[in-house]
Amino acid sequence: MLDLAAANLTSPMILSFVLGLLAALARSDLSIPEAIAKGMSIYLLFAIGFKGGVSLNGHGLDAQLLGALLAGIVLSAALPFAAFALLGVMTRLSVLDRGAVAAHYGSISIVTFVTAISVLQSAGLEHEGYMVAVAAAMEAPAILSALWLVARQQGGVRDQGHLMREILLNGSIVLLVGAFAIGWITGPSGQAQIDALITAPFKGILCLFLLDMGLVAGRGLRAAGGILTPGLVAFGMLMPVLGSLAGLALALPLGLTAGGAMLMATLAASASYIAVPAAMRVALPEANPSVYLTLSLGITFPFNLTLGLPLYLALAEALTKG
Repeated sequence: MLDLAAANLTSPMILSFVLGLLAALARSDLSIPEAIAKGMSIYLLFAIGFKGGVSLNGHGLDAQLLGALLAGIVLSAALPFAAFALLGVMTRLSVLDRGAVAAHYGSISIVTFVTAISVLQSAGLEHEGYMVAVAAAMEAPAILSALWLVARQQGGVRDQGHLMREILLNGSIVLLVGAFAIGWITGPSGQAQIDALITAPFKGILCLFLLDMGLVAGRGLRAAGGILTPGLVAFGMLMPVLGSLAGLALALPLGLTAGGAMLMATLAASASYIAVPAAMRVALPEANPSVYLTLSLGITFPFNLTLGLPLYLALAEALTKG
């Protein structure tokens, strides 16, 4: 595991993130224009969705795929309950803030997922391409579970019709699912036509995107002030590990490869900072975004990229071989 961690920490992708993080903490004027950052995000979502669809074209629908989708949905719906309870023990957050944070930790970070795929490629490990579909399926259930927890405690959930529209039509979900469908329909012949676009530039663009993510995370940490209590910081590192273990526990009975099990663990360990914050602005406007954004992007995201991914891969390899 130490060898995997060292290799991951010295990869161009992770070092790009570290560069952005340190530049922001040092108050450098380094920045990436928002339009370029959004363009890179669109590229990464399309590339990973398309390649996942192509993989499913060759795999076909079977019980393992359906089981993985069900496992992902169960994880996304259940993890907010664990996060909500853990926050009640480790912090003094209000019910609204606990609910908002819990939603982030049941949903997924697509950038962490994409980075995990890059780690697998560097390690020469295959994975089930349909895990992209599992990632898409894990966005919404966590939000609904967290809102139920808040409503049960004190109410405060607003405009649920608007909320569902925000979830289902979120741009990242639409693009990921749409690209997956295109790859599924066109198959290997479709990939051959655009392979020069979606394969060769992928890791280079991921480096630049993670550089921007490091800048964003660093600015958030710099501005956090007294928001990040020791309990919150500990939660931001403990919850991903607990989530990864739950993901592995469901991945193993499905017979996933080590790569597939690692991706399931990564999805369960990651915390959303794109789709869920948008939903929380609609559903829980009184919740403090400084808490849930700084925690997911400033603590859990760097933890997963530097230490979490090697840990999840080492566990997946050990358990699938056993």
